[in-house]
Amino acid sequence: MKLVRVGNKGQERPAVVDSQGVVRCIASFTADINGDFLAGASLDALKQADLSTLPVIENVQRYAEPVKGVGKFICVGLNYADHAVESGKEVPPEPVLFSKATSSITGPNDNVVIPRYSTKTDWEVELAFVIGKHAKYVSEADAMTYVAGFTIVNDLSEREFQLEKAGQWCKGKGCDTFGPFGPYLVTPDELGDFNNLDMWLDVNGERMQTGNSCTMVYKIPFLVHYISQFMSLQPGDIISTGTPPGVGMGFRPPRYLKAGDVMHLGIQGLGEQTQQVVADS
Repeated sequence: MKLVRVGNKGQERPAVVDSQGVVRCIASFTADINGDFLAGASLDALKQADLSTLPVIENVQRYAEPVKGVGKFICVGLNYADHAVESGKEVPPEPVLFSKATSSITGPNDNVVIPRYSTKTDWEVELAFVIGKHAKYVSEADAMTYVAGFTIVNDLSEREFQLEKAGQWCKGKGCDTFGPFGPYLVTPDELGDFNNLDMWLDVNGERMQTGNSCTMVYKIPFLVHYISQFMSLQPGDIISTGTPPGVGMGFRPPRYLKAGDVMHLGIQGLGEQTQQVVADS
């Protein structure tokens, strides 16, 4: 099942994309797609429903982030060995975790705003997953029962803020619009093998990143287990799992985003995103 939220900002409606690609309203099951919906009986009821009986939403103009009211936005750093090499880092002996501000979340095709004083805004296509029920001290064997679905995140990063200023990475990770998310939240039963998904990112039509989730160092079941040892996870929390090589910082010389650039990215089975880069106004 592909869950979506569609509509202008502040007017989003919960919906599902059926097997024919038709967007259908699910307001009869939930007022919105959020943690309560993902953890509750309404999602199970929707999975059993005949989607062809649900009302069609015509002429969708905007896909929003597919989950409203995200509580935590956790990312895993240096989780692809070849990306660690291009970053000049060793593969970490255990997962590197950092948080993005939830205020960075935008729809998958909304504009990306370069922060004031930024000269090193960078791209990162990432496979992400959303938690579907309260998780604490989860075993690796049970980990996938806590995953509601999978999605795409563009983990945008301002490299000077992230790496050259004192303190933690969050300075360069949590800027407004630095978390495009969606278009779909795809349930595990529909996606299938999440360990073998092609992923890519273009800037202005030029391929920058090409990768596959099979090269991820720390796999998703282990990440659910590992993170839940340090903090509880709630329904609706996002975990973004790292990026393959090809980020702007890894080029020689480095290549960074500027106003007018267009990013186009996708992951097999999870759809695509397109963002126009604009200057802060």
